[in-house]
Amino acid sequence: MTRKRIQIKKIDNISSRQVTFSKRRKGLFKKAQELSTLCDADIALIVFSATSKLFDYASSSMQQVIERRDRHSAMHRLDRPSMEQQIESDSNDILRKKVEDKNHELRQLNGEDLQGLTLQELQKIEENLKRGLTNVLKVKDDKVMQEIRNLKRKGVELMEENQRLKQVPSLIQLHRQSSESIISNSSNLPEDGYSDTSLKLGLP
Repeated sequence: MTRKRIQIKKIDNISSRQVTFSKRRKGLFKKAQELSTLCDADIALIVFSATSKLFDYASSSMQQVIERRDRHSAMHRLDRPSMEQQIESDSNDILRKKVEDKNHELRQLNGEDLQGLTLQELQKIEENLKRGLTNVLKVKDDKVMQEIRNLKRKGVELMEENQRLKQVPSLIQLHRQSSESIISNSSNLPEDGYSDTSLKLGLP
């Protein structure tokens, strides 16, 4: 008769879970003891139950096995840097190499460190300089044209402002003449406003 295979999942029944834990823990410790005896291995097991109860097994001394493990981990970290440290170191090396290459290119563009270059390399530097000079002149021309347009616009604005200022005296003169005309007309009126009315009505 074939033994039924048990599905590995959490046991819901608490009593069954405790019984299974006890049996399997003893079996685990027995297998660890056998492995230590057969293979002369130094083994330590630490198990906490669901109720936080501690169970442990050590083929020699639990403290000695833990200390041995800590020493091994420390030596492993010193001998082999972590993946993050290795990636960071590689990135720094790549950036440092790029900076050095760019500085070298700048020195060559300034006419330095040209000794030992081949004719093709010198021609490439010459082409880069011509291309760079063309771009500089283009930007410079654009800036000059922009300045000229700004000056022309300011000149037009100044001329318009000058025309407005020239019109100010004419407006003042016109206002003055209008004021004088009003004053002159007022002075020609008869002093006694009733005399003219009396004559028109034939009153004594």
